[in-house]
Amino acid sequence: MTTAPVGPPDVFDHRMAECATDPAFLAAALPFLEEGLAAPDEPPPVAIAAPDKLDLLRDALGGTAARVGLVPHTDWYTGSASNAVARAAGHLAAHAGPGGRLHLLMEPVWQGRAGRSPRESAEWIRYEALANLLFAPLSTTALCVYDTRTAGRAVVEAARRAHPGSGVYTEPARLAAELDAVPLPPPPPAAERLTRPDVAAVRAWAERQGLAEADAELFGTAVGEAAALGGVTGALLWGEAPGCVCELALARRVDDPLAGFVPPAGTDLEPGQGLWYARQVCAYVDLRPTDGGGTAVRLQYA
Repeated sequence: MTTAPVGPPDVFDHRMAECATDPAFLAAALPFLEEGLAAPDEPPPVAIAAPDKLDLLRDALGGTAARVGLVPHTDWYTGSASNAVARAAGHLAAHAGPGGRLHLLMEPVWQGRAGRSPRESAEWIRYEALANLLFAPLSTTALCVYDTRTAGRAVVEAARRAHPGSGVYTEPARLAAELDAVPLPPPPPAAERLTRPDVAAVRAWAERQGLAEADAELFGTAVGEAAALGGVTGALLWGEAPGCVCELALARRVDDPLAGFVPPAGTDLEPGQGLWYARQVCAYVDLRPTDGGGTAVRLQYA
């Protein structure tokens, strides 16, 4: 099953293809790539997929394969779902045609990081949902491939809700809120308490927990960037390397589902980018409402 285009041609076109066999994959992928090749004012389409699927495409496309970008998905998806946002935004800024015109066939590594746990898969579904908002101003056309042999039925069913035209599409903010309704494990009783998240103190603590000096520096800086949200009333630290955790208590509510997901103007990752920096450095950054109108910001390094 492949969803049909939704909306006018000059906005983000976010499609989904489900397949359970190689022929079904080709039946969805080939027309999409041919559409991209024929699109005016567009560079050649790009297929980001498992190596065996790229081999199928090379054989099926024949000489036309030289006109299609073929990227192993393990080369594209090298980190977290937040890192995937940065990779897509950077690629579009550097290589897309006018208005972001480009056809991208995309298959996350469901047999790898994206599918290694329900927690991780939920972050990739969040990415799929928020993409509808993040890339809305662009004329990019994306086809997200879900192979039920690797993605699994539960993931596919959740992904349908992130894709317009699926029949069960859910507004991104609502879907993100549902994901956030799953409770996080409570901080352990032995968590270390800080009155304020001093970067040097967090870095020193992380080193004591076993993080290498460079990683501890990144983690401490990420905590400092998250603290720039303002209104921090305290912090808790727990865990051992590499899964060091810091939870900040904020006196104000942060309820923007795109907080930390909107790429900054520059392409380089550097301090001063706030929650964007924190999401790029840490495996997980969770924002949850607390009693009294506050927010808990939990950062987990790995």
